[in-house]
Amino acid sequence: MIDYTRDDFTGKARDIDLVLDPFGGVHAEQSLKVLTAGGVLVSLLDVSDATKAKARTRGVRVERMSVVPDRAALVELGKLIDAKKLAVHVAKAFPLEQAGAAHAFLATRPIGKVVLTV
Repeated sequence: MIDYTRDDFTGKARDIDLVLDPFGGVHAEQSLKVLTAGGVLVSLLDVSDATKAKARTRGVRVERMSVVPDRAALVELGKLIDAKKLAVHVAKAFPLEQAGAAHAFLATRPIGKVVLTV
């Protein structure tokens, strides 16, 4: 496991077939360095045209993954959580009235979810 907050993953990982990038921006471009020719970069955010062009020159496919939740899928996730087969790490919870503080906390790049409670 590589802690991206402490280590440069491009110096530790090589010949990777698939990268799932939840950050976008410079992270997407850096991910190209570790992917093999024929590898796939899947981003949860938009990837710049410049990064897509670099990917093409290296034989890397870029895909964007977008998830639209629906009731059935959310119910299934709830069942997995109840069965202790899926755990969600909550970094910190804030009351709705402190949404501004929650947003500021996000700037510290916490590991885990930030939750607003109502």
